[in-house]
Amino acid sequence: MLPQTFLLKLHLCPGIGQVGELRIAEYLRQRPTAQLDVTQLCQLAHLNARQIQRLQHAWLSPQLAMAVRQHQQINTLTWLDAAYPEYLRESYRPPAVLFYQGDLNLLQQPVLALVGARQATNYTQRVLSQFMPALVANQVVTISGLAAGADRMAHLTTLAAHGSTIAVIGTGLDVYYPRVNQALQQRIATTGLVLTEYPLGSSPQRHHFPERNRILAGLCQALCVTEARHHSGSLITANLALQANRNVLAVPGALWQPLSVGCNQLIAAGARPALSATDLLEELAII
Repeated sequence: MLPQTFLLKLHLCPGIGQVGELRIAEYLRQRPTAQLDVTQLCQLAHLNARQIQRLQHAWLSPQLAMAVRQHQQINTLTWLDAAYPEYLRESYRPPAVLFYQGDLNLLQQPVLALVGARQATNYTQRVLSQFMPALVANQVVTISGLAAGADRMAHLTTLAAHGSTIAVIGTGLDVYYPRVNQALQQRIATTGLVLTEYPLGSSPQRHHFPERNRILAGLCQALCVTEARHHSGSLITANLALQANRNVLAVPGALWQPLSVGCNQLIAAGARPALSATDLLEELAII
């Protein structure tokens, strides 16, 4: 079995967990000819008794073998591939396996994450429309989470300016969430790039979205928050980006607007105010 196929099987097998999977992935990267049995997997992953039992039950099952064959039919990027971005590899708990549709070469261009509230107002739309022409003219690729609100606005505004955009989703590639984004996800899969760590058929689960956000933060060189409430998911993503040594910007807003509280707090804490596309391009080291 090829090391990439082995890692895919590991990713699809229940019982390992992200940390254990990463330990084994790095072991295989350092020792590409290694042949690991189930006992060695359990030792490398530091599994407890319950996890060991679950892994041993699933590893040789026909269901797992079928899942591996199914996922070999779609595009996969693994920890062992030369195309795996180094800046993602160095981020917080990077995914050992990603499934994708579209152009993986977009990850080689400057990537700007645009995030904000799911209840984003027209203010986000106006800001994005103002920033986008200069970003696209400088070959900046935008990345967001294909959620309602600011994410959807970021993707659509990029496409309207004839730019390239990446969507990191919290479901399988064959699942659309929210449902209204089905056509948009299919369009991005054709003209841009859709990424997920979740297998085919994976439905949206609450914990998927914070996990997705760490990938967003790891894949960008800079991140901009357009609108965010106090204690919002966008602020969590911004903090993950800071932990990964990414440049973080925030669009300032009116003091009395609840959706500007998070952005204004970021600026007060040291984030650069995003007042123009020039601010974003400077943080991407383009100008």
